[in-house]
Amino acid sequence: MIKSELVQRISERNPHLYQSDIEKIVTAILEEITKALANGDRVELRGFGAFSVKRRNARLGRNPRTGAKVPVDEKLVPFFKTGKEMRERLNSDA
Repeated sequence: MIKSELVQRISERNPHLYQSDIEKIVTAILEEITKALANGDRVELRGFGAFSVKRRNARLGRNPRTGAKVPVDEKLVPFFKTGKEMRERLNSDA
């Protein structure tokens, strides 16, 4: 699902709201999550999951085309861990 599909589904379930307003709300939520992660904060949405940032240390990688060793800088990557309720809902039919 992409962002526009999410906005469309929310709009269908809430016909009393304008689609443009829903799009602004979804965008604002995603921007706030991104800002929090950029500040090094953890974002937890109970029942859904938690977003955090993990540090990947610098290392020596390999160019897959040439096989040459190349340095890979240290970087921060976003990480998402599902909440218990989400895991239970995903596995309830299995």
